[in-house]
Amino acid sequence: MNREWDELIDDLVRSGILKTPNVIKAMRKVPRRLFLPEDSRAYAAVDTPLPIGKGQTVSAPLG
Repeated sequence: MNREWDELIDDLVRSGILKTPNVIKAMRKVPRRLFLPEDSRAYAAVDTPLPIGKGQTVSAPLG
């Protein structure tokens, strides 16, 4: 997978934001970049909403 994505998940777990084992497992298994247009994929591990087209965004991992 993506090292930056794993590091973000680790940070969210350490900070107590991610607590549910099934959610953590799902986030590790299905990386956010898969839901982003190619030109935004480099920013997948940034904890901010990102554009996905048609004026819509994918939520920040923090939620």
